[in-house]
Amino acid sequence: MQAEYFVGIDAGSYQCRVRLTDRQGNELANSCVKTTPLALDSSAAITAALTAVEQAFTHAGLSLDAQCQASAAFGFAGCHIGRIRQQAQAWPMPFMQHRVVSDLEVACLGAHTGQCGGVLIVGTGSQGTAFDGQQFHSLGGWGFALADQGSGAQLGRTALRLALSCHQGLTTHTPLTQALMAQFEQDAERMQLWASTATPSQWASFSPLIFDYAARQDNLALQLIDQLAADIDDLLAFLINRSQQGKVSLLGGIANPITPYLSPNSRRRLRKPLGDVLQGALLLARRD
Repeated sequence: MQAEYFVGIDAGSYQCRVRLTDRQGNELANSCVKTTPLALDSSAAITAALTAVEQAFTHAGLSLDAQCQASAAFGFAGCHIGRIRQQAQAWPMPFMQHRVVSDLEVACLGAHTGQCGGVLIVGTGSQGTAFDGQQFHSLGGWGFALADQGSGAQLGRTALRLALSCHQGLTTHTPLTQALMAQFEQDAERMQLWASTATPSQWASFSPLIFDYAARQDNLALQLIDQLAADIDDLLAFLINRSQQGKVSLLGGIANPITPYLSPNSRRRLRKPLGDVLQGALLLARRD
């Protein structure tokens, strides 16, 4: 029996978006609700996603009973972790059929219209996935303490360590490290107190300053950015290889400023996304 409706769900950490289409691909309705990370409260996250789906059916003037004629694809943040994916997959669903993958995987399908390719997000953290035409190959997503190579958070932490080293006389100061220490009134104890509770996004907040000083040819800033670029080159090489030499979409807050520093080979393989996350989820919902 063929589905009459197709539902794409982008269930991020704090917002869940839904798009509903008919068999011909006509967009019938969209909806959006607040949510919570699946890893923190799977029940709340899945309930929010199903509520958003119900809203889309209601907006389209359809009975909720019509959900049993639908094929749905969920892209949940955090679903690259097996135990979290299993929790979502085991949840009772009202659809004819459904699939549960990570939000990054549906983003990858959308970015390359279902063809081979990869997606790498470099912002506060870093995470990527590659699609080889049959399966996904995930990379990263293990958090600040264990991973996040090529991220703003890691860049900020490395820079502050370097600034502290200069402050102690182990390395010669540059304008960048002086500017970083000025953030803490030239006080190592103040820096240590801040670092003891700093979140990844707070570490990443120093990234624009570092890029600014790299543009001014600050020697230490350029070293930091060159290392960041090398880390991202490594991540891109993995995704290019696993996607059968496909293109990769580089996304996130670090993507634009770091691109000029990447290797020529990496830059040749980059491509702007051809579609969005919901388009990717709908492509997955239509797969047999």
